Amino acid sequence: MLDQIHLLAAVTVLGVLEQAYFFLQVIYARRAFGVSPPKISGPPEFERIFRAQVNSSEYFPIFLALLWQAGLFFHQGLAAALGLLYLCARYYYFMGYKASSSERLAPIYFSTGVLWILVAVSALGILHFFLSHYGRLNILRLLRA
Repeated sequence: MLDQIHLLAAVTVLGVLEQAYFFLQVIYARRAFGVSPPKISGPPEFERIFRAQVNSSEYFPIFLALLWQAGLFFHQGLAAALGLLYLCARYYYFMGYKASSSERLAPIYFSTGVLWILVAVSALGILHFFLSHYGRLNILRLLRA
């Protein structure tokens, strides 16, 4: 069983580490710009870092659910590769947003595209499972014939 999920687990750990890095960046920014909790406003430089972290945290559960569904129901390798692309795009999003709010746009569009691909792959995998398990219709076998 573990050989069927090890790539998904590795991408999940990388994602958690990335989230931790983003959290640390907010802590460092709070110290650098003198913004004490629970305040969430301050200089624009702080607010961009804070928003980048919050936005990334908001999307993380969606990413994890899609990563695991795509990996379990479609293909672990493809899901893990898409997961790595998503994490890279999120890193570039964070760094872009940290520099300037306009530099966040290309990475956010790319990461959103990756999420939509994960949605499609997950849906296809789940549909195939239901059709083959409950409807006794194996689409892959039909396509090969």
